Amino acid sequence: MNTVELAPHRVAGLLAPAVDRVFRAGMLAGRDGGGAELSQRYGGPTASGFLVDLRTRLAAPGGTVDAPGFAAITRYGDPVVARRTVDKHVAHGMLHRGPDGALSATERGAAFLTELYQVHAEVTEELWAGHDERVSRLVAVLGRLLSYALVLADEEGDRGGSAFAALAPPHEPDGTGSGVLLLNRLGTLRYHRADAHAAAWAAAGHTASSVAALPAGPERLAIELETDRRAAGPYSVLSADERLSMLADLAALPG
Repeated sequence: MNTVELAPHRVAGLLAPAVDRVFRAGMLAGRDGGGAELSQRYGGPTASGFLVDLRTRLAAPGGTVDAPGFAAITRYGDPVVARRTVDKHVAHGMLHRGPDGALSATERGAAFLTELYQVHAEVTEELWAGHDERVSRLVAVLGRLLSYALVLADEEGDRGGSAFAALAPPHEPDGTGSGVLLLNRLGTLRYHRADAHAAAWAAAGHTASSVAALPAGPERLAIELETDRRAAGPYSVLSADERLSMLADLAALPG
């Protein structure tokens, strides 16, 4: 029987849309399943928007996101708008901003994040009901991928100004449900690819705004292929069968 052995760079490219689909499904379910109502109780998106994005670090006791990490996370937005949004979060008593620009959750912000984790636990349990074994396999394999990605980042000295380094490893308190583990590990892996993509378009002479406007064609394809190459490292820790299984498990999850 013929088998297809996916090289790490190939699986990195194939997994990206599958990871996005499952992650977005979980986040949408969270918003519609109580997250929007939760946000309103704390002042709405103007009070809590970035806390949702930064939850995997800010929910941890003493967790902070430094200024270079925040800039990487928000690299495709207007930095002035991002700063003003943070100003509003601070004014609502949800975020603390240090003199160096580092962000941390206030007591009120931490309470919001605790409730948000609970909302995500409830909605992902319902969204992925009946897929317990599949979710458990994905949680385990994502744990290995993220751990190895952190090792590679340390070896390469690539821990500054990185969206991935700002949010990895995700905060996983005791008792965290498998659905939340899956959601947050997928989200953190997406930032690893986002950094790879940023490095690829920067090497090609682009900025965040110019690459966003780049039409489909040979140049964009070359950047995507270089992104796959740069994002491939963690997948070398998986066997060929594990890479295929991860693709299959993600494809089978509803959402």
